[in-house]
Formats: sequence, C-alpha cells, structure tokens
Amino acid sequence: MLEVTIDHESGFCFGVVKAIQSAERELADTDELYCLGDLVHNNLEMDRLKTLGLRTIKHDDLNHIKKRTVLLRAHGEPPSTYLLAEENQIKIIDATCPVVLQLQRKIHRCYQECKDSQTQLVIYGKQGHAEVNGLVGQTNGTAIVIESIDDLNKLNFDQDIILFSQTTKPLDGFGQIIEVITQRISPDVKFNYYDTICRQVANRLPNIQKFAAGHDWIYFVAGEKSSNGKMLFEECKKANPHTVFITEASEISERLPANIQKVGVCGATSTPKWLMEEVAARIKEINSDI
Repeated sequence: MLEVTIDHESGFCFGVVKAIQSAERELADTDELYCLGDLVHNNLEMDRLKTLGLRTIKHDDLNHIKKRTVLLRAHGEPPSTYLLAEENQIKIIDATCPVVLQLQRKIHRCYQECKDSQTQLVIYGKQGHAEVNGLVGQTNGTAIVIESIDDLNKLNFDQDIILFSQTTKPLDGFGQIIEVITQRISPDVKFNYYDTICRQVANRLPNIQKFAAGHDWIYFVAGEKSSNGKMLFEECKKANPHTVFITEASEISERLPANIQKVGVCGATSTPKWLMEEVAARIKEINSDI
C-alpha cells in the first residue's frame, strides 16, 4: 500500500504564521485591509486572503492613500515607511517577525554608535530583498550588502568591519564569508560579526534533506516567487533525484511508477499546511489502487 507522508517541519515559519494571524484578526472586523507587498510568497494563500478582503499594495501606493490601515509583513520595513505612514495618517499593523525586529534594532544601535567613524556595516543578504531593504534602512542607506564571496571586493580591508546576516541566509554561506574576511582583513583593524540567522529557517535545510532521502518520491510544494522554495527544492533534489516541484495539487495528473512505495510531501517556509494536505489527498486519489 502506498504511504504518503507530509513533512511536519515544512510550511510556514512562526513569523509568517504571526503575520497571517494579524491579517485574519483585522479582517474579521473589516472587509478591507491593505498589505505592503505580498504577505506570503504563495499565490494560493494570497488568493485565500484576498477573498477575506486583503489588498496588496506597493510602496509607491503609500504616497496616495490616507487614513487607511496597512499591514507590514514579516520581512520588516525601513524607518522611512513608518514616517510616510505617519504623514498620511495611516494606521500600521506591524507584523514584522520578532527575529527580524530584533536584528533591525541591533543594526540601528550599531549604526548610531559608529556612524561618525569609518567602520563598514556589512549585511550578508540578497540585494533588493524586502528584509534586506529594511535592514539597510536602519543605517540610513549606508550598509554594504554582499550576496556572495565575489562581492567582498566592495569592502576596504584596511577599515573596521561589522558583519550581520539576513535572517534567512544559509549558515554555511555565512561561515564562508566570515572565513574570507578573516583571511583578508588587515591585522591593524577590527572585524566583528553577529550570527543573526533564524535557526527555525536554517534548520529547514538539514531536516528537508533527511526527509527527502527517506522517501522513494518527493513532491515539493511552493510558490514560484519563493526564493526559499527554490533553494530548498534544489537541496531536496540533491538528496532525492525523484523530486518534483509543484505549486498546487491539480498539477499532479499522472500515476506514480509501480515501484514507488513511500511518497513525501514537503515545502517552503511560505507553503501553507492546507496546501500540502491537498497535495497528499491528490496523490492518494490518483494512486488509490497501489
């Protein structure tokens, strides 16, 4: 008999759960709520929230709306967003992830302490990512963003360096950045770094590799916009070549090979549990006689 298992470690991280709960609470009392950017990078979940009254807006839209309610998603926002909201009498529902909020405050304190020196504040993260934009905003736009070792040429190794990380970056990548800076920096200056990576997200990688390797076939469920989903899918595929990326249950139309006995369903930090449950049900439906 075919065994279908949902990875209990997959799905929304607690920051996304908190943001969605904030939206649902507000929408229980009103039929319209604005959200600055996609609340979660999953089209089906966004469609569900849209039916409740959630409306996604862009940063430029903040210039044109007044006296409305706007939810800030888990990624966080720079100080300029809060200032603009205050000017336009916008009520903010702040759903910034607590881990991100703590990092923002840490970077801001560091910036205040060393802004009059030549110290370089460096953030290991994805250029243009919403969280990274919020972090850079804590430094009045002065932080240097590096995505990989190749970007380290942006730094002056004869000046002090303080390194932070986007909360969702991989631990091994952060370790490599630290190692190269340590090798290249002048012995006459200081290099300090802070491990600010969220362990709930970081642990997804080894957990999902183990889960994938323990099954004959894997359906990886995620939205096409999810960068976390793309990364985890690739790692899943390395652990189990029989890994298929899907965005929803209806994409499963073919029966599994006859020799498949154990099927796993897993996903990204932006994949809702209800969607993985739908996928599991679809697998059982199509392969009901196995």
